[in-house]
Amino acid sequence: MITSMTGYGKAAGTYGEKNFTVEIKSLNSKQSDIFVRMPSGYKELELPFRSQIHKQLQRGKVEYNLNVESTGSDHVQTINQKAAEVYHNQIVQLSDRLGLETSDMLSHLLKLPEVLQSDKPDIEEGEKEFLKQLTAEALDQLNTFRKKEGEKLHADFKQRITAILEKLKVVEEHEQPRIDTVKAKLAKALKDLSDHIESDENRYEQELIYYLEKLDITEEKVRLKAHCEYFDETMNGSKSQGKKLGFILQEIGREINTMGSKANYAQIQRAVVQMKDELEKMKEQMLNVL
Repeated sequence: MITSMTGYGKAAGTYGEKNFTVEIKSLNSKQSDIFVRMPSGYKELELPFRSQIHKQLQRGKVEYNLNVESTGSDHVQTINQKAAEVYHNQIVQLSDRLGLETSDMLSHLLKLPEVLQSDKPDIEEGEKEFLKQLTAEALDQLNTFRKKEGEKLHADFKQRITAILEKLKVVEEHEQPRIDTVKAKLAKALKDLSDHIESDENRYEQELIYYLEKLDITEEKVRLKAHCEYFDETMNGSKSQGKKLGFILQEIGREINTMGSKANYAQIQRAVVQMKDELEKMKEQMLNVL
């Protein structure tokens, strides 16, 4: 199973005389990075919500937003006159120094920190439980989103692994012509030299075998097939294992690179380049896998 780290979830509801909206967005990250935004009166819920988010999302850069809107008449804000006076005096002094107008100062003063205050009662246990359920609903939506994105990634990975194995068949098709070409080149070189110096046929055969063994890519082909099968098996497992899949891709890349360095044959090198292209695209997508 593949699960993406990218997702979005939203839940809204009313408790008492308050409307609540919870929005959660997640992006890819190597670790679990959780950013929580909520009104100051609800800060006591930040740690429990962080724990709730981490348990369900495990990994990713997560943004949690809690918006509260009161519909009751008891939610009245008061003006902190002392703070407003301090701000006012500073603004007047700065305006005089810079020669600026101070029109419409009141509307700006009301937006400054701690000028508007509201007496907020303690959060009721029922309200806490309601927000916990609302957060769980948003997380469920986000996880559903992640799974749908994961299905798209799964299909893309499957297609690219298949493409790599298809290119491996191309390599196998050109393997014997490559060996024949190498033998022909060495035989011609030896013949050209034999006109001027005496050659040892037995030694030539030994050196040819040694040289061809250095160019042999049988082990790389076997390991590449095994890594691709292991990737497919892990991808179809019961849970998403992005880090493990990333390690397998590293092993796939190692075999492809070794095969390319040993190729010494244009058609095989071309197939290797195409395999590398598929692999790089998989590595980019792997950054989004949980």
